[in-house]
Amino acid sequence: MLLAAPLVALSLLVPRPAAAPPEDATAEQVDAAVEALLGMQEGAGHGEWPYEGVYRVANPDPKGEERYIIPIGYRVGGTSIVGSAVFLAPGYAASAERRRAVERAVAFVTSAVDDPLMDPEYESGYDVRGWGYIYALDFLLLLEREKAVPKEHEAAARRAVDYYLASLQQIEIPQSGGWNYARPSGPLTQPAATSPFMTGPALQALFAAKAQGYRVDPEVVARGLDALERGRVDSGEVIYSTMAGRTSRGGQLPGSVGRMLVTETTLHLAGRGDLSRVRGAIDAFLVHWEWLDQRRAQSGTHVAPYGVAPYYFYYAHYYCAQAIEQLPKQERAEYRRRLRQRLDAVRLEDGTWNDRVFPRTANYGTACSVMALGWPERDAPAGWEAE
Repeated sequence: MLLAAPLVALSLLVPRPAAAPPEDATAEQVDAAVEALLGMQEGAGHGEWPYEGVYRVANPDPKGEERYIIPIGYRVGGTSIVGSAVFLAPGYAASAERRRAVERAVAFVTSAVDDPLMDPEYESGYDVRGWGYIYALDFLLLLEREKAVPKEHEAAARRAVDYYLASLQQIEIPQSGGWNYARPSGPLTQPAATSPFMTGPALQALFAAKAQGYRVDPEVVARGLDALERGRVDSGEVIYSTMAGRTSRGGQLPGSVGRMLVTETTLHLAGRGDLSRVRGAIDAFLVHWEWLDQRRAQSGTHVAPYGVAPYYFYYAHYYCAQAIEQLPKQERAEYRRRLRQRLDAVRLEDGTWNDRVFPRTANYGTACSVMALGWPERDAPAGWEAE
């Protein structure tokens, strides 16, 4: 493939980093990180790990202490990501404390379908409920697949999967396809730009649902895949957002590496990519990692010259780990070592990882890092075959 050739060569430019921590040390790090996550669970039912960013919504409770609060989409999405990490980490089955924490998370995520601000009928604009749909699906489908849904929550979990699955498909962007949390104000029926940053994870959630017997609209998936392909440019970069019928230009490859990873892996899983592109995205991440690290735990969002936002950091590491596992077996060990070395370099003294200025968001960064380190032990993600 012409586009992939220059990216494959990037691997030759990556300096060999210092040795990654040995496997037993990594296991100790993961165990300590999970224990830290258990201490971060919060909320009225002690079942939440909310993601915290700069975005807030007005508190609907006039007697509430805070005027602006974390939106429900971030609360559901963050709880689902951390719940998945706690479940997947070694030692879950033997730990009653971890099982109780996940059970509380399931109770919160399944009850959130009744929150009015999780309704897929809404006026668009900047809105993050779609992130809740995506990662709640991931979390609940994971537990269902592993036959680990707590018995008393089985009916609620099935109802929630149906709800989040239908809602995610309902908020698909018309004409352009795919998804975006930042859309023009007004009705959802108007065209908008597609975000590969959100579309890749959304499609992977739909792939998993289809693999587990749920009905997924193939046209929604096809349009989302088209949107991902449309975002590629000749350098291998994936554009921040695209619209059908508009020409895209690159120029921000160092800030593109996270969405490159999820885009190329998702397209590969759907039979629309190839391993040279996946490998090229991993190499680009390793080469340009310092640009992401410069923005880690900094204020602001998309800062020049490459538009890197802090919240991109552990997202990119998680999807890099996923991408590595798509490669031929003989290539994975060295890439895993390099990723472990980078995660070890940014691990905080308390054993957590955090890419934001908010202490609470250590839950998200730590969960992404724990799952990144554990990808080699996971089953391959679901693929997609066009009907």
